[in-house]
Amino acid sequence: MSKDRTELFGQAQEMLRKWEAGDEKVVALWKEMNSWVYKGFDATYKNMGVDFDTLYYESNTYLLGKDVVAQGLEKGVFYKKEDGSVWCDLTDDGLDEKIVLRSDGTAVYMTQDIGTAIQRVKDFPDVGGMVYTVGNEQDYHFQVLFLILKKLGFDWAKQLHHLSYGMVDLPSGKMKSREGTVVDADDLMVEMTATAKEISEELGKLDGYSDEEKAELYEIIGLGALKYFVLKVDPKKRILFDPKSSVDFQGNTGPFIQYTYARIQSIIRKADFDYSKPVSIELHEKEKELLKQLELFPETIQQAATNYSPAIIANYTYDLVKEFNSFYQNVHILGEDNLDKKVFRVQLSKKVADTIKQAFSLLGIQVPERM
Repeated sequence: MSKDRTELFGQAQEMLRKWEAGDEKVVALWKEMNSWVYKGFDATYKNMGVDFDTLYYESNTYLLGKDVVAQGLEKGVFYKKEDGSVWCDLTDDGLDEKIVLRSDGTAVYMTQDIGTAIQRVKDFPDVGGMVYTVGNEQDYHFQVLFLILKKLGFDWAKQLHHLSYGMVDLPSGKMKSREGTVVDADDLMVEMTATAKEISEELGKLDGYSDEEKAELYEIIGLGALKYFVLKVDPKKRILFDPKSSVDFQGNTGPFIQYTYARIQSIIRKADFDYSKPVSIELHEKEKELLKQLELFPETIQQAATNYSPAIIANYTYDLVKEFNSFYQNVHILGEDNLDKKVFRVQLSKKVADTIKQAFSLLGIQVPERM
């Protein structure tokens, strides 16, 4: 490590020590800088349609973590080195030794995560488990965290799960923060909306829309394309994200599914008869296949939960849409002469639309009524 970096590291460590000691100047600076970060987070999450029931701040849980470390020292779970730092020896478990408290008494990430996990269980004692959704670069960290919590005697530690997801690459290669090749989430969302606008205008699908309606739809399509492209891939796999192909209105994309939903809404609006009445008909083979696909939805949700994989729901929805489009191309719906058959086919189409909307809601994706 260079002399300059060593000095900067020492200064940063001293500021951390002062922060934990409650130094007014350091704490005031920390609060001001944090306010900038949280303001940015809030704006980004709002644009993405993401919200949280409860927020936990490491600054509020690190003291609990330090208390638990002190208790662990007494129990022999941890040991202290000559420099005063506190460690956990995990070599018998096939892992390494892990620091949980620095020699100057300040906390490390592990200390904070121990405190946060314990606080969550205190606040929500009836929760059956916790899922940590963090990239696979942190696999070892969570393996160590869960093991330490078990050694501390917390039975609920066996119900902790790290949903380790693969990184996202761009066509230009892997994103690296140190090389400045990381894509800003806000910039990406703006780009996705612009791409949705460009493709929609090329296809000429939005004639008769007001500028306000168009802007809202571009955002729904763009964000839907982004979320679906990421969520349709198994979380463990690395993703190559291509903004242009994700907004394609054909194939396994969010806009293709959104367009099918909007097409069904158009059918429902044009149905100038009572399609809520019960009917009795002999089913067409395409109707049978579509019903079979609809019946799989509850089981699909359970599989997605069991496997911690929203990709299962995403790809089920694509399969449902493909089945509907095959049905749409092979039978008459509003053009059917037999009223009972016409009623049933509108009912069936509406059920497909309702299922698409519910599935996409689980994925955090909106569907437009018109498109």
